[in-house]
Amino acid sequence: MLRLSNIVKRYNKQVVADSIDLEFEAGKTYALIGPSGCGKSTLLRIMIGLIQADEGSVFLDEIRLGNRDFHTARIDFGYVIQSGGLFPHLTARENVTLPTSYRKWDELESSRSVLELCNLTQLPIDALERYPAQLSGGQRQRVSLIRALILNPKILLLDEPLAALDPMIRSQLQVDLRHIFQSLGKTVVIVTHDLHEAAYFADQSVVMREGKIVQQGSIAELINRPANDFVKEFIAAQQNHLINADGGD
Repeated sequence: MLRLSNIVKRYNKQVVADSIDLEFEAGKTYALIGPSGCGKSTLLRIMIGLIQADEGSVFLDEIRLGNRDFHTARIDFGYVIQSGGLFPHLTARENVTLPTSYRKWDELESSRSVLELCNLTQLPIDALERYPAQLSGGQRQRVSLIRALILNPKILLLDEPLAALDPMIRSQLQVDLRHIFQSLGKTVVIVTHDLHEAAYFADQSVVMREGKIVQQGSIAELINRPANDFVKEFIAAQQNHLINADGGD
């Protein structure tokens, strides 16, 4: 289990995470949702230790992760960002095997894991020999996902992984991602501003505003029992956007 206790993060005088307490149960998928600048991506980076909280603690299986522990604990985290974060001068294969080379896996073990994950993520084997610029946006995200999963982490963190993709590729990758989440049974935390994406993926959604959690629950709970006017307006805006995109009145 991953737990955040009283997390506070400030940039100058701006509080971007304000006394956050959250628990992420093993095997469940959670969505952090809210408008841009609400602090959801900051929380994800604090979880994996890319930035340090000013106050509070992160616990993994009830062990507190401090500055010295995050480097060791990162083997338990897979991390996927919006752009994929691939090194452009390395092939897809070289990108995905970077973590295994750091862990000094032998070539046979590494190759076997890569092939298994290519099958799971629906990445063509021949794509492994291409450079990121030679891959489609969806293929780059699949490569990034393989790299995040290659060490078999306990927790998978994804920061708006589908936001930069065109609608058709995004739709197919959504289907594949949900299948991956369900088949692996890992704890997943996904950041998105899209309520419908959160509904598709998540067992629980956490709505944030200005660094605070304003409501947590299932999508049905958010829609039927919004905690305040902000949640009600956020949901209404998302629903109106979908209606307008479909050409409705």
